[in-house]
Amino acid sequence: MSLATRIIPCLDVKDGRVVKGINFLNLVDAGDPVEMAQIYNSEGADEITFLDITASSQGRSTTLEVVRRSADQLFIPLTVGGGISSTDDVNQLLRAGADKVSINTAALKRPELINEISESFGSQVLVISIDAKRSRSSSGFEVTTHGGRQSAGLDALAWVEKACELGVGEILLNSMDADGTRAGYDIGMITAVRAVSKVPLIASGGAGSLEDFAAALDAGADALLAASVFHFGIHRIGDVKKYLSGHNYSVRNAHAV
Repeated sequence: MSLATRIIPCLDVKDGRVVKGINFLNLVDAGDPVEMAQIYNSEGADEITFLDITASSQGRSTTLEVVRRSADQLFIPLTVGGGISSTDDVNQLLRAGADKVSINTAALKRPELINEISESFGSQVLVISIDAKRSRSSSGFEVTTHGGRQSAGLDALAWVEKACELGVGEILLNSMDADGTRAGYDIGMITAVRAVSKVPLIASGGAGSLEDFAAALDAGADALLAASVFHFGIHRIGDVKKYLSGHNYSVRNAHAV
């Protein structure tokens, strides 16, 4: 029996507020992160992901406080990312109530951080977030930084394979081309990463129609992350679950929300 598909709202947090843009540009305010997390919890989200997109040193205390306040209210796993560069950062977030952490830039700078975190806390707490876009690299996909604006000089599939070898528990695959467009997940990218990944794959970037969620699962995603379609009321989590359940995908509590 296959595991139930997880539906994960993503809260991009900047200066203590949730923001959302298109291709990481033109950010608009979408609300208070703790309030939004509570709403998504009550609507049947399977997990919540917080990404501190500014991740400045001054934002670290803000993030810890948001994590504490949210963890007090949530009964589902909470993943936190942004500005994590050491096992001490991970320890602080887990103590504040996070269940998992997501790393990105720090792992590109120092890949052994993946191994350090998984050995210290277990691979189940570690998600690697990969911001990828189509390119002329060997696989056709490259890793980017700075919201997709700079190339990391790495082939995306090669980085996925290396991250798996070093001990990540999950991959959060963000399509920079599709981010915020609501034009559908990048099916080609999901398919390519699925073929080389040994760990659960979370698809992110481009969710628009209910059919888009199903298409990403067909391509090999294990979980579906979305932001703007939930934040701006285009779909509710219950709508997505009912659609998927009605099309014979396994989801948790499809009719209880």
